[in-house]
Amino acid sequence: MTLEWEQVIVHSVDPAALGQWWADALGWVVVHTSDDEFEIRPAPDRMPGLDFVRTDEIKKSKSRLHLDFRPEDQAAEVARLVAHGARRVDIGQGEQSWVVLADPEGNEFCILGQRSQ
Repeated sequence: MTLEWEQVIVHSVDPAALGQWWADALGWVVVHTSDDEFEIRPAPDRMPGLDFVRTDEIKKSKSRLHLDFRPEDQAAEVARLVAHGARRVDIGQGEQSWVVLADPEGNEFCILGQRSQ
């Protein structure tokens, strides 16, 4: 059996707004939109992507799944994302080498520190 990872589904109250926020934050392209769905990918033919799907439920607790990103310059990337609308959040991580942020709907993601050699 062979599986190809196509996308991560993100439930969202406003898929278009949140999907566009992530497209802008990541520099990705929009590959599909409808009233209830907004899909982005690194490039039209590259996967995996993120697919934002409408839900009426507002996020109420810590996410069970989140994305980790490793930038070249952690401080600059955190500053850029906060200026773009992300916010720092405390999910009980304590003092760590990564920074936990949340997107406009409260979905947590991490900006990792420099990779150890």
